[in-house]
Amino acid sequence: MPGFELFGNEERTEVNDVLESGVLMRYGFDGMRNEHWKAREFETAFAAKMKSKHCQLVSSGTAALTVALASAGIGAGDEVIMPTFTFVASFESIMMLGAVPVLVDIDDTLTLDPKAVEKAISSKTKCIMPVHMCGSMANLRALKALCDQHNLVLLEDACQAIGGSYEGKPLGSFGDLGCFSFDYVKTITCGEGGAVITNNKKFAEHADQFQDHGHDHIGNDRGAETHPHLGYNFRISELNAAVGVAQLRKLETFIDTQKHTYSIIKEALSQVAEISFRRVPEGGVENYSFISFFLPNQVIAEKAHQALSEHGVDACFYWYKNNWHYINGWEHLRNMKSLGKLPEEIRKQMQDFNTTDFSQSDSIMGRTISSLIKLSWTKAQVKARAEAMVKAIKSVL
Repeated sequence: MPGFELFGNEERTEVNDVLESGVLMRYGFDGMRNEHWKAREFETAFAAKMKSKHCQLVSSGTAALTVALASAGIGAGDEVIMPTFTFVASFESIMMLGAVPVLVDIDDTLTLDPKAVEKAISSKTKCIMPVHMCGSMANLRALKALCDQHNLVLLEDACQAIGGSYEGKPLGSFGDLGCFSFDYVKTITCGEGGAVITNNKKFAEHADQFQDHGHDHIGNDRGAETHPHLGYNFRISELNAAVGVAQLRKLETFIDTQKHTYSIIKEALSQVAEISFRRVPEGGVENYSFISFFLPNQVIAEKAHQALSEHGVDACFYWYKNNWHYINGWEHLRNMKSLGKLPEEIRKQMQDFNTTDFSQSDSIMGRTISSLIKLSWTKAQVKARAEAMVKAIKSVL
């Protein structure tokens, strides 16, 4: 991770197909495009790779979450349960629709704690949205049971976990809907892009319409299409999709490379008795894009993070004091700072994030460090990194 580290002639060839036709838009201009339909090609290939019936490409991972929620009929006043550790896009996509994000604690999987989720379910809850952060997953079996019991939608945010699996199914395909990001720093990239997968025909049809101004996409005359629903513009371009076509073919190579590097670093860190690792739920297989580990307490974790930097170990993250991925840094959400007036449902229903007790999450995140796994590291670089990480951490214990 990320896929841009291994750009090559494959991506250039696919992009050149689009540039030579001159048609950068995914819809229309049939006679000009020389039979190049990169978005369609990517959707078909991605659905097959994810073992899902339907795939809808969109402009970003945030767009994917928004489109997925809308396709399931989630809107103003509906509550969506999400974790305290994620990217800001999770609550942005919910609030964009006037729905209300309900944040709950994580457990040692670094994802939703099913017990905390169960306590948060109300009569207004419509969706549970686990976020598979840093390449590993939530306890999807437990969350699926809650969804079945309360008739809720299970929406997997697999934006950081493409290539992982749970009980033999690709991450994103276990729930009712799954979302992915193909931005510049993801395991496979389009530069900008995202995808929604589902086996639900109705959800797929809604996603197709919602991401393109409500177009029904029936026939081959775009101007004659009708608008069954309101929609917005979350389309992907042919140029972005073309890059994704090439990157998708490399996914297994990327995952294998990440797994090899991950294994070397984990073996080295395992020699340090004070280190433990995030729990992967039974039946789960990571995509190995990060290795996340716990130190005995917050003080040591902070010192270790600083020591890693001082020992020349880059791309290590201490999420507890990160502006983008943990609730501590979300002042704009906690204080509901918005350029425009927020919907009444959000203002009335939103929990007070300044006073809500997230001590369980704090206890876990305060001890957590994650190291990115890069695709471009040589064997020598991986070995040197592992040794430097051990040396740095031991220096503060």
